[in-house]
Amino acid sequence: MTTPSKAEPSKGEAGWGSRYRLIASDKWKAKSAVMGKAVTESLVEYAQPKPGMRVLDLASGTGEPAISIAMRVGTQGRVTALDLSADLLEIAEGRARERGLNNFCTQQADAQALPFDDNSFDLATCRFGVMFFADPVLALRELHRVLTAGARACFAAWGPFDQPYWQSTMGVVHRYVGGPLLQPGGADPFRFAQPESLSAVLRSAGLRAVEEETKTVSWTWPGTPEEVWEQAQAVAVPFRPMLDRVPEDMWPRIHKEVLAAIGAHVRGANIEFGASVVLASGSK
Repeated sequence: MTTPSKAEPSKGEAGWGSRYRLIASDKWKAKSAVMGKAVTESLVEYAQPKPGMRVLDLASGTGEPAISIAMRVGTQGRVTALDLSADLLEIAEGRARERGLNNFCTQQADAQALPFDDNSFDLATCRFGVMFFADPVLALRELHRVLTAGARACFAAWGPFDQPYWQSTMGVVHRYVGGPLLQPGGADPFRFAQPESLSAVLRSAGLRAVEEETKTVSWTWPGTPEEVWEQAQAVAVPFRPMLDRVPEDMWPRIHKEVLAAIGAHVRGANIEFGASVVLASGSK
């Protein structure tokens, strides 16, 4: 298993499209997809895509829920997966090709400046991305612009930090090193964990009929504690400053305690954490 203080990128290199994160995403794409499957399915069911719809998936990364939705909208529909990282979108394109999807395309762009005409999409989705928009109100106003009248925008965001996956990994590290869990003013996966906070942003962006709920879904890693811990370190860019504060001689103890904490969730060949997520939507 890699030691983060040596194997991870420096603070200057860290970013959601960083090369290291790309390597990690490619290495773990199959098992990460399994772990996130229930969240993806929950968002797709919540969004209710219909055959023939034109759908925009923001911050799509390696392609979910865009790929799942493309399988729902059929050959008359069209799904556009948008992300800042061309490298991650390349993985998404490969996954779509493997499934023979001809109604799927990608677009590298910033959600705050969408390269689409007004009234271009019948539905929009965003899975674990809205928390990281620099200006979420600006981004969602842009999204409002490109939606057709009555179209819904549907989001999945992380619930609170106090849940098994995070407490078993980054929570253990934080107990050892103290200080800020996340860099002040930096990326915050839990930005919308507080009830109604995401709803407030949707309303500020001009969306109406806003709804929100917190739901617990499966969050299961199909493998070993060592794997899930390595994957967590590799993709946990917002926690990079905290991980960088760990003294070298402290890592062995942290690794041991993390693996024990993760091990408490082992069920057969899987690690079953469960995840608390926020689902929210609004209409144009």
